[in-house]
Amino acid sequence: MFRTLGGGDLTTNRTKATHPHAITELCEEGGRLYANALRTGRIARADVEPAPCLMEFALLHPDPDDVNWLRPVPPSVALARRLNPIEREITERRQTSIELAEAFEPFMALSAGGAEPTHSITVLEGLERINAALDLATAQCQIEMLTVQPSGRRRPENRLIEGLERDRPLIERGVRIRTLYQHTARYSPERLAYMDRFTDGKVEYRTIDELVERLIICDETVAFIPVRDDRQVALELRHPGLVGYLVKVFEFMWNRAVPLTAGTPYETAPDGITDIQHSIAKLLVEGHVDEAIARRLGMNVRTCRAHIAKLATALGSGSRAQLGYLIAQSGILQQDPGTG
Repeated sequence: MFRTLGGGDLTTNRTKATHPHAITELCEEGGRLYANALRTGRIARADVEPAPCLMEFALLHPDPDDVNWLRPVPPSVALARRLNPIEREITERRQTSIELAEAFEPFMALSAGGAEPTHSITVLEGLERINAALDLATAQCQIEMLTVQPSGRRRPENRLIEGLERDRPLIERGVRIRTLYQHTARYSPERLAYMDRFTDGKVEYRTIDELVERLIICDETVAFIPVRDDRQVALELRHPGLVGYLVKVFEFMWNRAVPLTAGTPYETAPDGITDIQHSIAKLLVEGHVDEAIARRLGMNVRTCRAHIAKLATALGSGSRAQLGYLIAQSGILQQDPGTG
């Protein structure tokens, strides 16, 4: 990784082995050093040793005037370098989907002659089959797509590819898209960069504190929901009653969500507690542990615990047990988050 520093000695290899993460999850130290380098224009090589990811992800490059210093790569350049291969992959996959559609087109008429509807509920096993069904549904979508996208930290680049590949042709056809994310998506540079690419009036994004699971609905005729957490099994639903019910669920959440253009929903209310801390307080009183709360609100455990600590400070709690009691006594759970 650090060949520019003279090779991969045991110390460098050991640092790399204990410092693995994706660029979409830039570590706290790496983020701090990169921001400092952008502000000052350069940074000493010795100072970046705690964050080898900065060189691994090509966020710094050698200073041509002094070998002891490094210069930061502009964020716009770094982002473009990451997005270009993703867009190339999208183009290749779209071409493959077109070729597959052409190959199966002669057989479609053979299965379209039956009078009785079939496959109102279809089990899809494996990512290839799931993505193929999604590609077909989105290719046929003409009016509106509704999506629910809970925050997740697994394979973010792959999910970005899926989103770009799915949404771009829909927007080009004039299909309306409404997408629900969790509030934490507002603090994801990758997610915000993705949403900035689609600013057409027919594309709307809103966020809400808690989402249950992923959901995709096309033209109120077909819906997709996951069956397992590993995303290897999904259900394709074409039963009008089931799809109609899921549309109502989506609209219920949509009407309670905050438009992305409305600003942050995490502003501090007059009682000193943010919206997200209200949500955490509710889950704490219900007996959920930190890991479960973080998972349900789409954040990492460390961030969740930081919010819990701020909540404890705001309520004057000295212990976890006392915090639950103070939450119940404070009356904050009777307040509507965001209204103060």
